[in-house]
Amino acid sequence: MPPTARKLAAGSCMAAVLLVAGCTASSSSQEAPAPSGGPALDVEVVADGLDHAWDVAQAPDGTLLVDERSGGFTAVLPDGTVQEVQADFGDLFARGETGLMGLVLDPGFEGNRRFYSCQGVTDEAGASIAVIGWTVSADWRAATRVADPLIGGIPVNERSGRHGGCRLRFTPDGALLIGTGDNARGSNPQDRASRAGKVLLADPATGEVAVWTYGHRNVQGLAVRPGTTQVFSVEHGTSRDDEVNLLRPGGNYGYDPNSGDGRYDESVPMTDTDIPGAIPAVWSSGEQTIATSGGTFLDGDQWGSYDGLLLLGVLKGQGVLALRLDADGALEEQFRLPELEGRYGRIRTVQQGTDGNLYVTTDNGGDADQLLRVTAK
Repeated sequence: MPPTARKLAAGSCMAAVLLVAGCTASSSSQEAPAPSGGPALDVEVVADGLDHAWDVAQAPDGTLLVDERSGGFTAVLPDGTVQEVQADFGDLFARGETGLMGLVLDPGFEGNRRFYSCQGVTDEAGASIAVIGWTVSADWRAATRVADPLIGGIPVNERSGRHGGCRLRFTPDGALLIGTGDNARGSNPQDRASRAGKVLLADPATGEVAVWTYGHRNVQGLAVRPGTTQVFSVEHGTSRDDEVNLLRPGGNYGYDPNSGDGRYDESVPMTDTDIPGAIPAVWSSGEQTIATSGGTFLDGDQWGSYDGLLLLGVLKGQGVLALRLDADGALEEQFRLPELEGRYGRIRTVQQGTDGNLYVTTDNGGDADQLLRVTAK
């Protein structure tokens, strides 16, 4: 849908290895009602008419940048104007779960106006997933590729687009994290020579990249805990066990669907404890998946008793799940946010903005998706 029809409703980092807390026992305790005394939340539609809105980032000037899986950037300016950002997606590979996915602004955006996308691409060699570096014009009307690609060689399932990942976030010291999917190929999660089924750590200045963690199925969310170096991944389960994992450099998170005869065996556990050193999840959905996606921490006094919660976008379960974690990352409490429960369909991304508000993208398709702003009353 053209933007005019979108209605406004309102240095190298590789040497700096992060040190994070050790693994904690997993938990899939039952969700509880939202605790009394929590803030009432106000939800407003910032932009609509989007199609499979995937990620959102907020610039220092308050402008919001959102992308769509089938290709396209949209900017919401501080005065509420919604406009298309012209960009070249002529080589976009968009099939099934793969397309234009993760989006993040460079930490130095105010000076360099650079941002990064993770997307399926095609060339003469076939399809793959790549991280592209862009700069955006001062008027937010055009984006130009400046690192094309910054990082390539991430495998994709060309037949179905299944398990393409791909979330981008920055660490506190400026390294770029890339969460990837396993492409529904059984050997990928445990194969450290493959970039699929991993969390990668990259230097955005050079494109130097390394496997940071492995043994993942489909990393759909990455969240850095404010004031710490703790990084959590959010992962889709099979027929069971969506997971949140506290990442440790070099850690194996225990997914191994390699049957040995070429089949992708999804009957195996998400974290196979028979794998030596497999790290258990901080949180698991248990026997029924809800399809967790993006994750973010709430940070700020305006959130009252919600300050510090890890929020997860929920696709199949249609809402936002809140996790309260202790200082070591162990689960203390979980509940749904009632104001978002089942009201907006599938939630792909939750992300706290630079203004302290929470921004949410829906992923229902059919040009019916929205960018929401959530504030505490």
